[in-house]
Amino acid sequence: MPFVFALPVSADPLPAGFVRLADVDPTIRQDIRYAGLENFLHRKADGYDAPVCILTRQAAQALSRVQKTLAFDGLTLVVFDCYRPVRAVVDMGKWTREGGPPDPQWYPLVKRGDLIAKGYIGELSTHSRGSTVDVAIARSDGKSTSSAACGATGAGTLDFGTSFDCFDPASETAHRPLAADAAANRKRLLDAMRAGGFKNYAREWWHYTLANEPFPRQRFDFPVTAN
Repeated sequence: MPFVFALPVSADPLPAGFVRLADVDPTIRQDIRYAGLENFLHRKADGYDAPVCILTRQAAQALSRVQKTLAFDGLTLVVFDCYRPVRAVVDMGKWTREGGPPDPQWYPLVKRGDLIAKGYIGELSTHSRGSTVDVAIARSDGKSTSSAACGATGAGTLDFGTSFDCFDPASETAHRPLAADAAANRKRLLDAMRAGGFKNYAREWWHYTLANEPFPRQRFDFPVTAN
């Protein structure tokens, strides 16, 4: 019987053009919320099998350049979400249709069933194209200055006035009135990300998409995995 030689195969190859952020810049802090319980669903989102940031190579490299700029001032980026599978977007849409009252931690003024109509949750997401990131800034020494009252806690970030995924008008990037420190931190993030080639979604201070993204019309549905 002849011998058969099998070529080694990667356990979980990413689609061409995608990378895990840690392989490009391990200094960027990752706090991937939809892989755990600390998010508006209060559970893991479908398709998040690991708390790992995956991005297109171009987006990861651009984010690394932003990180290097902030590092001079003793700061670091913190990413909350990166590539998001289509199945997770569908999962979120189904969740909203289950209905329910406002949630003081995440959407204090809106009923769950109105989150799509009010524009807080999309039936399509730029995250599924692989070049969108939800991001904040923290001190490199880990000391938190956040005093945000809405959204997830424990991110250890600077004060941005609200926390990530606070579905409220106060999360709009240019929202006023806003405490001076929070306004300054939003501007610092905006300036740094713009200089790195990203554009902001005006309704969410944390949401940025690479301006020259490689897959502007394509959405992906592979799961988020560690390897």
